[in-house]
Amino acid sequence: MDGIKNIVVTDKSILLLLKNQYTSNVESGSTRTEIKHWVELFFGVKVIAMNSHRLPVKGRRMGHTMHYKRMIITVQPGYSIPPLIKKEKKRT
Repeated sequence: MDGIKNIVVTDKSILLLLKNQYTSNVESGSTRTEIKHWVELFFGVKVIAMNSHRLPVKGRRMGHTMHYKRMIITVQPGYSIPPLIKKEKKRT
């Protein structure tokens, strides 16, 4: 799972969950087939469609590119991807 950086939690991504669509940031060098293979293998789901786009750069920096792109993954009805939540350690 080196290609997937993190899961995106925004208002739009939460609404997409109702349509079995999951949003995540992936490495910019990763291809759609690699991401599809990783998701199907790691989560045991069937991927129907994938959409990707590069996020716009904030500001006007010439020659600056993002090191990741956003991927919206649609899984087959009946399948779901469990949430990836890191639990914080309690301080004692």
